Amino acid sequence: MRGLRLVPEETNINFIGIRFVTFALSLAIIAASIFMIATKGLNFGIDFAGGTVIEIRTPEVPDLKAMRGELNALGLGEISIQEFGAPEDLLIRMPQQAGGPEAQQSAIDTVSDAVNTHYGEDPVDYRRVEFVGPQVGDELKKQGAFAVLFALIGILAYVWFRFEWQFGVASVLALAHDAIATIGLFAFTQMEFNLTTVAAVLMIAGYSINDTVVVFDRIREDLRRYKKKPLAEVLNMAVNATLSRTIMTSFTTILALVALYVFGGEVIRGFIYALIFGIGIGTYSSIFIAAPILLFMNVRRGDVVVDDANAANQSSAEA
Repeated sequence: MRGLRLVPEETNINFIGIRFVTFALSLAIIAASIFMIATKGLNFGIDFAGGTVIEIRTPEVPDLKAMRGELNALGLGEISIQEFGAPEDLLIRMPQQAGGPEAQQSAIDTVSDAVNTHYGEDPVDYRRVEFVGPQVGDELKKQGAFAVLFALIGILAYVWFRFEWQFGVASVLALAHDAIATIGLFAFTQMEFNLTTVAAVLMIAGYSINDTVVVFDRIREDLRRYKKKPLAEVLNMAVNATLSRTIMTSFTTILALVALYVFGGEVIRGFIYALIFGIGIGTYSSIFIAAPILLFMNVRRGDVVVDDANAANQSSAEA
């Protein structure tokens, strides 16, 4: 009995021949992401921006407009209210208050009193209250950036040790592409960017490098086996040989993530949202970015150093 195959067994797609198209697409994605980050910025959550978040469950479906008006009339700055899953579940966010923790606690009490007054005798369920100071938020931003940077450096060292430095550089460029695109998506959609999003970016890097290493392992094997074939042809053979595995793994992972996105609730929705996009863009970069980059580097075949960029240009021109 034959198993399910999303990709035909004898696939022979000329991925290397369209590398300039995919490079242009990736540059456009990166440029758009950087533009969105620079102009719109990220919608930092409490983890990074500081302030207080209060999660409540109201006894009935609330009138958000009326509640916003009442809370913003308290003189505590701009207070935002949003649904958090069910219509009765709300997140109340208020900015950092001048005067330290005492002033912040006083503001929390003031908001709680206003909410209780709004519903009268009906009890309001206060599920959590989180407070992050501005110094802690700045420190978390630095630690999140360092976490991503050190992860990329560690991946570079690992791939360099396992293969050659050319493979390490190609993998890190592909991972940087994935990370920038994911962060750019959050800048575009203005979804909350918090510590769980940083964790998602790190998971995307780990997932993407796993796909890339599988492709690179096949490339190394084929380079040793076909020493007289042009590098572009060897790269195409390797990518096509691993294509079914790459697509099937990503497809099944995304199926599970979609189920979590639909049924997992608001708490993990941003995290899953980042993973779904990141795995998609990571699969793209493993196929269309990482392997073609090797054409522009002196890749070794045993003891022989090969530079097939010009040969690849000729073969794609002939195609």
